[in-house]
Amino acid sequence: MCGIVAYVGDKEAYPILIKGLKRLEYRGYDSSGVALINDGAINLYKKQGKVAELESFTEGKNIISNIGIGHTRWATHGAPNDENAHPHYSKSKNLAIIHNGIIENYASLKKELIQRGHEFSSDTDTEVLIHLIEDIQYNAKVDLVEAVRIALNEVIGAYAIVIISSEQPDVMIAAKKSSPLVIGIGTDGEYFVASDATPIVEYTKNVVYLDDEQIGVIQKGEKLRLIDIKNQEITPYIQELEVHLEAIEKGGYEHFMLKEIYEQPISIKNSMRGRINVDKGIVSLGGIRDYEQKIINAERIIIVACGTSWHAGLVGEYLFEDLTRIPVEVEYASEFRYRNPIINENDVVIAISQSGETADTLAAIKLAKDKGATIIGICNVVGSTISRETHCGSYTHAGPEIGVASTKAFTAQVTVLSLMALSIAHKKGSISDSKFRLLLAELDAIPSKVKRMLESDEQVTYISELFKDATNFLYLGRGYNFPVALEGALKLKEISYIHAEGYPAAEMKHGPIALIDEEMPIVVIATKHGNYEKVVSNIEEVKARSGKIIAIVTEGDTEVKAIADHVLEIPATEDSLSPLLTSIPLQLLSYHIAVMRGCNVDQPRNLAKSVTVE
Repeated sequence: MCGIVAYVGDKEAYPILIKGLKRLEYRGYDSSGVALINDGAINLYKKQGKVAELESFTEGKNIISNIGIGHTRWATHGAPNDENAHPHYSKSKNLAIIHNGIIENYASLKKELIQRGHEFSSDTDTEVLIHLIEDIQYNAKVDLVEAVRIALNEVIGAYAIVIISSEQPDVMIAAKKSSPLVIGIGTDGEYFVASDATPIVEYTKNVVYLDDEQIGVIQKGEKLRLIDIKNQEITPYIQELEVHLEAIEKGGYEHFMLKEIYEQPISIKNSMRGRINVDKGIVSLGGIRDYEQKIINAERIIIVACGTSWHAGLVGEYLFEDLTRIPVEVEYASEFRYRNPIINENDVVIAISQSGETADTLAAIKLAKDKGATIIGICNVVGSTISRETHCGSYTHAGPEIGVASTKAFTAQVTVLSLMALSIAHKKGSISDSKFRLLLAELDAIPSKVKRMLESDEQVTYISELFKDATNFLYLGRGYNFPVALEGALKLKEISYIHAEGYPAAEMKHGPIALIDEEMPIVVIATKHGNYEKVVSNIEEVKARSGKIIAIVTEGDTEVKAIADHVLEIPATEDSLSPLLTSIPLQLLSYHIAVMRGCNVDQPRNLAKSVTVE
């Protein structure tokens, strides 16, 4: 979760660190800090709160340095306060560390270190790690790189770390396991390190993504050296970043979330770009081409994901079972790995993650891989761990998503799942050529239909004003739009802090109907296709109990409009593609309600963007 940024070179480090931390703040914003080497010592500045608090705190302080590390925190071990903020000193204060992840055996290590005379000023697992490294360095009489390597063989858990030493003021040590870390190679021997590309792209396009259990020895003016924790030398593989600087700026929008909602006509189109040809009736996903026959012959598809990606996976279940006739199970990655699942070599596992770094999803991938399943990844970030750990896969090409509440990533994931299902169904012969071409043409038209919807946001704003003070919402959908109901409820919970639940519309009678009264807004997805008459009956049941109906309907609908309190229209499309449209007004509804309630839309409390801890 936490954000890491570091620099060594001829430039001033502090401005680079602060700018980088602001770009990484979506990964955590409980506290932040920097450590800089000057006058032969490490000066450490950290503060509870957002990066702006740190900026104020450092005014007038000694921040002139050509090397430094910075961190913005999402608290795991220890409350969010000044003491627990990163970076952390070693015992002698000759070393400082920043860390993303969890050291699971920190308590036993801490106990041993205390017995050896170490004292700790925080409640974090991270401080234990830097004390351990220094303890090894001096007692085993080894250099810092070797001390880091030995220490990492002793720890259990996840880490992305960067360490600096006052005794080597032009060197940084970086290492990772299960948490992302990228090294940027700048000009004139300078280096950048970060959790993702956003702090780096302004300065260089050349990067090295560390793999698990790799250690980077980064020295100004020298070639990057990589070793693994077994002390084997590794040749760095330099890649070129695909991210552009303008993609990580707000571009005139008040919030990143709003920008990303409005980017969906482009992001959906980019997810399809080069992959479909409507005139020729072709779907081609080059990333899975070599494994298509495996998917066609699969006895079962298992989709693993978390949060919004899990909801996209539920849409994928409907798509694959409907179109390919292959049985599908959708699993929370966090539960899948712990319930001793039955997996065989004829299973295909599709892992979905925006960041490509979700810890639980990565663990599920490793488990399924060990059991011989074929693993397909769907993620947004080029070079991410999931893209490297899977047998094959497809990038969503949605562009950077900075807002913590996922929007364009969801529709991009559903787009790629639609392309996959269509491709497999066509090659398998489980749908007719005419239906294949119809769905292909409809999918190609989705970006323009989303654009039309976004041009008429006034009605959503009006409805948001009416219901911004509600304490509970209920979201109902059937078939393909049941997962959209879940996603709509999640969006509202995430950023407005209003309690909301998503249900299959027919399940309302099995409990939730008891909650309905004249104070409760009920959002019902009632498009023309997909059990329309049944949903209309569900709406009548709500109206009989004085519930306030906000209905998502197909353009031209008159029946639901006559009984609903408020109606939001979407263009007509095929039922299987409707989630790409019905999700849009729900994103806007949650956004406007949150803004009206004075909530921090891009950085909702207690949340972070990339969940790299379990």
